[in-house]
Amino acid sequence: MEIMIIIKKQAYYTLKQSRSPKGSPKASHTVTVAVTVKPRGEYSFARKSKKIAIDLLCKFSLFLPSLLLHPSIFFFPLFGSLFHFSIRPSIAIREMTMMTPPPLDQQEDEEMLVPHSDLVEGPQPMEVAQAEPAATSVENPPAEEPPTLKFTWTIPGFTRLNTRKHYSDIFVVGGYKWRILIFPKGNNVDHLSMYLDVADAANLPYGWSRYSQFSLAVVNQINSRYSIRKETQHQFNARESDWGFTSFMPLSELYDPTRGYLVNDTVLIEAEVAVRKVLDYWSYDSKKETGFVGLKNQGATCYMNSLLQTLYHIPYFRKAVYHMPTTENDAPTASIPLALQSLFYKLQYNDTSVATKELTKSFGWDTYDSFMQHDVQELNRVLCEKLEDKMKGTVVEGTIQKLFEGHHMNYIECINVDYKSTRKESFYDLQLDVKGCKDVYASFDKYVEVERLEGDNKYHAEGHDLQDAKKGVLFIDFPPVLQLQLKRFEYDFMRDTMVKINDRYEFPLQLDLDRENGKYLSPDADKSVRNLYTLHSVLVHSGGVHGGHYYAFIRPTLSDQWYKFDDERVTKEDVKRALEEQYGGEEELPQNNPGFNNPPFKFTKYSNAYMLVYIRESDKDKIICNVDEKDIAEHLRVRLKKEQEEKEDKRKYKAQAHLFTTIKVARDEDISEQIGKNIYFDLVDHEKVRSFRIQKQTPFQQFKEEVAKEFGVPVQLQRFWIWAKRQNHTYRPNRPLLPHEELQTVGQIREASNKANNAELKLFLEIERGPDERPIPSPEKSSEDILLFFKLYDPENAVIRYVGRLMVKSSSKPMDIVGQLNQMAGFAPDEEIELFEEIKFEPCVMCEHLDKNTTFRQCQIEDGDIICYQKPLPNQESECPYPDVPSFLEYVQNREVVRFRTLERPKDDEFTMELSKLHTYDDVVERLAEKLRLDDPSKIRLTSHNCYSQQPKPQPIKYRGVDRLSDMLAHYNQTSDILYYEVLDIPLPELQGLKTLKVAFHHATKDEVVIHNIRLPKQSTVGDVINELKTKVFQSTCNLVELSHQDAELRLLEVFFHKIYKIFPSTERIENINDQYWTLRAEEVPEEEKNIGPNDRLIHVYHFTKESGQNQQVQNFGEPFFLVIHEGETLEEIKTRIQKKLHVPDEDFAKWKFASFSMGRPDYLQDTDVVYNRFQRRDVYGAWEQYLGLEHIDNAPKRAYAANQNRHTFEKPVKIYN
Repeated sequence: MEIMIIIKKQAYYTLKQSRSPKGSPKASHTVTVAVTVKPRGEYSFARKSKKIAIDLLCKFSLFLPSLLLHPSIFFFPLFGSLFHFSIRPSIAIREMTMMTPPPLDQQEDEEMLVPHSDLVEGPQPMEVAQAEPAATSVENPPAEEPPTLKFTWTIPGFTRLNTRKHYSDIFVVGGYKWRILIFPKGNNVDHLSMYLDVADAANLPYGWSRYSQFSLAVVNQINSRYSIRKETQHQFNARESDWGFTSFMPLSELYDPTRGYLVNDTVLIEAEVAVRKVLDYWSYDSKKETGFVGLKNQGATCYMNSLLQTLYHIPYFRKAVYHMPTTENDAPTASIPLALQSLFYKLQYNDTSVATKELTKSFGWDTYDSFMQHDVQELNRVLCEKLEDKMKGTVVEGTIQKLFEGHHMNYIECINVDYKSTRKESFYDLQLDVKGCKDVYASFDKYVEVERLEGDNKYHAEGHDLQDAKKGVLFIDFPPVLQLQLKRFEYDFMRDTMVKINDRYEFPLQLDLDRENGKYLSPDADKSVRNLYTLHSVLVHSGGVHGGHYYAFIRPTLSDQWYKFDDERVTKEDVKRALEEQYGGEEELPQNNPGFNNPPFKFTKYSNAYMLVYIRESDKDKIICNVDEKDIAEHLRVRLKKEQEEKEDKRKYKAQAHLFTTIKVARDEDISEQIGKNIYFDLVDHEKVRSFRIQKQTPFQQFKEEVAKEFGVPVQLQRFWIWAKRQNHTYRPNRPLLPHEELQTVGQIREASNKANNAELKLFLEIERGPDERPIPSPEKSSEDILLFFKLYDPENAVIRYVGRLMVKSSSKPMDIVGQLNQMAGFAPDEEIELFEEIKFEPCVMCEHLDKNTTFRQCQIEDGDIICYQKPLPNQESECPYPDVPSFLEYVQNREVVRFRTLERPKDDEFTMELSKLHTYDDVVERLAEKLRLDDPSKIRLTSHNCYSQQPKPQPIKYRGVDRLSDMLAHYNQTSDILYYEVLDIPLPELQGLKTLKVAFHHATKDEVVIHNIRLPKQSTVGDVINELKTKVFQSTCNLVELSHQDAELRLLEVFFHKIYKIFPSTERIENINDQYWTLRAEEVPEEEKNIGPNDRLIHVYHFTKESGQNQQVQNFGEPFFLVIHEGETLEEIKTRIQKKLHVPDEDFAKWKFASFSMGRPDYLQDTDVVYNRFQRRDVYGAWEQYLGLEHIDNAPKRAYAANQNRHTFEKPVKIYN
C-alpha cells in the first residue's frame, strides 16, 4: 500500500488523495514524497489494519518537513513488528520538466496530479514499477524488457482547433490500445493539459487493469534541447482510464511562435509508453513466476531468511547438508542437521513459502528470539561453527573449511636488520572497511596496507632490541566461496554510539584478486591458482543502526538472471537492481527547472549491500553442482513426503468439513481415567475421548454399528445421552436420545442438539454391566428417574476419584442409597459418610453440603448432577489441610505452581513453589522467605513478568501493593506463572519511603568522576542530597573524588545529551526528580561564580563536533560547564581561561574553534570578538540553546560508568544452544 504525500515548499503539508486527471488543479509549488506501508512477516492487511495504517500516516505527516532533510527508512517502535514504513522522495512520480526556464516574470507555479493512491486490493504503482515482468519458465531466461513504443503525433492547424478535447490516433503497446488526449485551451486552467488515455476503455471487461510508465512531450521544433517532457506512471482501470498533467505547460509559451513549440501552426507531441505486467502482491506466486519459493518471517527473522537462501543456493553446501547423517528417530525440533535438511528439501520441492520454526526450535530459540533481530554476519559465523562441529566424524567432515576457509599471513619485518616474524591465520569471511573506500579493491588495498613501526612505536625484535619495522597482512590462499562482510556498522567514538555507514561502495560482477601481479598474495601463495571470482549473491540491509530489513539478491546458476529473495516473495530482477542500486551513498533528484541554479535535492540511500558472496571461476562447476533426490536420505524423503501427504489430507479434510460431523463419545472409562488426574471438575475433557468423523447423511443406527465395532457393545445395549452446557458454565449429560431421534441422520441430531452450530456432536454412552462385567440392557428410564454421577474424596491423602453412577428416583432420599455408595467406595455397609453437591467451579467454586434426609427433588437434583462424598474426619485428625470436599476443590481451583527467578538471571528459573491464587501479598513473601531461609519477609521485593517481552516489568510490586497472587501474575488479558524476586538490605516499606538518586560527583580541578547512590526520604530536598553527598565524600577512605576544601559549596545539575538543563534549587523536593533518563551531576560552585558582578554573564559552554557530509549536523559531547564572562572581554582572553580550566595542551588547543550558538545555529568567533555582546539577555528561556560552543575532536576516554540505565535492559547475542 502506497500513499503519496505532498509537501509545500512554504513548509505547509497535507496528505493528498489523488484525483482524476480531469479534476480542477490548484496552483502550489510542492515536493512529493512516497510513503510505503508493507505488512511485515506473516501479517497481511485487512480492511481494519489499512485504516490503522492511514491514521498512522496522517499523524506521521506532521513530521515530514524535518524528515525531508534525512529521508530514510523509518520503523515505528510500536508497529515495527507489524508494518514496514518507508519514506523516499518520489522519483518515478515526480514531474521532470526538461526545458529552458521562461523569463522570471512569466514563471508560474504548477502542480502535478499525483498518481492514484486510493487503497485498492491489488498492485500498487510504485511497487510494480520496480519489478520486471515475470516469465513463466522455471529456468533462468534473461530479464525481459517491458514492451515500449515511441509515438509521435503531428497536429496541423493547431490554433484553429475548436474542440475542447482532442484525441490522437490509436496506437498499440504491449497488446493494449492507447491514445493521447489534449485540451488545446487548457482543462479549466491557462496551461496545456495532456493525458495518456486507454482507447478501448468502454469495451473492456469488468475489473480490467493495466499498468504503464510513460512520458509525454511537446517537441521544440527549433531546438530539441528545449523540448518539454514529463514522466509519470499509473495503473489504469475503469475509474481512471486516463492519466497525465493538467498543467503541462503555459499556453502563453505554447502559442508564442518565437518559442519554437508552434511552427507553421503545427505542434509535435511525443509519447513514450512502457507497459509492465501487473504484479499483485497478494496473489503473486513466487514458484510460478521464478521457480523458487521464499521463507516465512517469524516476526524479525528476515536476517536469517536472507542468509539461509544464500547458503541454500550454494549447491555444494546444500548437498553436504543432505549428506549429514540423521535418522528417522530424530526430531527436527531437536536436531539442527535434520531441521536444515528438512528446510532445504522444502525450498527445493515445495510450491509455497517455507516456515522456519522447526529450524529455530532446533537452535533452542523461543518466541522471544524470533522477535529479536540479530546481525546476519554474526549468525553466519555461529551457524557455520555449529555445522562444522556437527559434521565432525561424518562423511562430510571438513565441508565448511573446503568451501569458506582461506588463510592469510600476519608479518612484521624489520627494516635495518634481517628479522621477520610471521603468523598464519585462517578465516571464513573477511571484514572489509567501507568508510573511506570507494570499492572492494580499495578495501583490499587497505587490508594489506603496510604499517610502519618507528619512533615511539618501534618493534622489539628478539635478539635485536627495538627496531624500525613494517607490519602487514598478505593472503596465502583464498577459499572457493569468498564471503565478504562489509563493515557498514561502526562505533563512532565522537558520538559514543554505533552508526551505520551509508557511503557509496561499489563492488564488481567479477573480482580479480590476482590484480597488479598478485599484490594481495604472500610469497608463499600458490600462483597456479587463478583467483578470479564471480558475484553470486548480495545481502542487503535496509534501515538504520537500531533496526531494519534484510533481503538478498542471488543468481543461483551464475547466469545473467538475478532474483530477489525478500522473505516469502521471490522476484526476478536485473543486474542494475542487484548491483548499482545496492552501492549506497546519496541519490540526487533531477531538477524540475534546470536553469534556476537551485541546489540539487539529495537524499541518503539507506538500503545498501552488507554482505557479498563470490565464487571462484575455476571452482564454479564443482560448487554449482546438481543436487537431486539421490542426495537426500531415504528416511528424509519418506518423512517429508509423508508430511506433504498429511498436509494434503488436512487440506482435503478442511475442504470436505461441511459434509461431515465429528461425534465425541464419552464413557465411564473416560471419566475414571481423567477425574483426579487431568481434571477435577465436571466429568470429562472431550478432547481426550474417542471421536468419530461421520458423514452428516449417515443414519444414526449406522453410527451405532460403528460404536459397536469400536467398543464391543451390541447396538441394542447402547443408550446415548446428549451433553448440555448449563447457565453456570458446567457441562453435563442432560437427557437420553429418544427412539424416534435415533431414526434420524447424524446431521439432524447434531443440528437439533447443538445451538452453537459447530461441527461436533457430544454424547455420553451409558452401558449397564452385569456381575460378570458384560454389557446388559439398560433399565427403562421414567420421568421420575435421575442419572447421578459420584466422586469419592479421601481427605487424608487429598485425592478425589470417580466411582460410578446411579439411576435414582427423584422422590427418594440420599439416605436410601448410602449402602450402594459404601459398596462403590469399598466401605463397610454402615459406614457414616458426608455428601456434597458439586454445583459449579467458575468463576468460583460452589460445592454445598447435601442433607441425606431431604429428597432429591427438594434438593433440586436433576439428570447429570455430580455428588461427591467422603468419610467424615474425627476431630483429632482435623489438622488435614483440606478436610472436606469444598476446601479441596477450592484448593485445586486456585493452586498455581510459580516459577521464581532473580533479576540478575531473568531467563533462568531458580526454583518453583506451589501457591494459591488466593494467597495474599503477605502469604507469598512469607512462604518465599521460608524457602530462602530469610528471617524478615519484608526485605523481599517482587516484580511481575511481562508476557509480551518475556522480561521483568520495569516497575517492581510495591509493598502490599496488590491483594493476591492472581494480581501479581496477571498481565493485561494474559496470566503468567513467573515472578522475579530480590533480597533488599532494608525492609521494603522503609525503602519505599526513600528516594534513591544516582549522582555523578565531579572534582573541581581534576578530571575525576565518582557515582554515588544517595538514599533519602522522599520529603527531602536537594539541600539534603548535597549534605549527604558531602558526608559520603568526607567518609571516603579510597582514592575517590574529594572536595577542594572543607567548606566548598556544592550544587546539583540536570544534564541531558551533554547539555545543562537545570540548576536545582536547594529547596526543591527530590520526590519528583527523575534520574532514569537524565544525569544528575554534583559539583563545586567556582569562586568566580560566587563573586559574579552586575555586568557579568554566566553562560553555558558545550563541546561539539560536526558530522561529515552534506548536512553537517551538530553533535554535542563531553562534559558541559558554566563560565563567567566579563563586559568587554574578547574571545582571546576567554580562550586562555578555558584552556587553563580544561588542562588542554597547546598543540591540541590550537586546533579548537569557537562559536556562539543560538537555537542550534553556530556563529563562529574571531579572537578579537567581544563575546559578552553575543549573550546580552540574562534570563533567556531555554538558555541551554544559547551557548558558547567548543568545536574539536572528542579524544577523551569514555566513562567507565553508565549513569542512566533502564532498570532491565537485556542485550542478547546470537546463540545456537543445541
